[in-house]
Amino acid sequence: MADQQQPMYRAYTLVEREHEKPFWLNIGVAFNHKDAKGFNLILQALPLTGKLVLRQYEEQPGGGAEDTTSKPKRKASQPAEQP
Repeated sequence: MADQQQPMYRAYTLVEREHEKPFWLNIGVAFNHKDAKGFNLILQALPLTGKLVLRQYEEQPGGGAEDTTSKPKRKASQPAEQP
């Protein structure tokens, strides 16, 4: 891609879990059109429910990106997530 844009939104699907809050699964990004009248949506997976949630993507000091949503907390008995 010649035009390197930063993602404007992250695309999530909510995975329901028994007796816990839903897990926000990051499945893609969305970019604003130059005329600001639409989006290009790039998905790495399709949600089984057909529902997408777009959340604003924010650049943090130091060059890292931060979601506006929080990751679910794991229980002490659960292993840490692997990247």
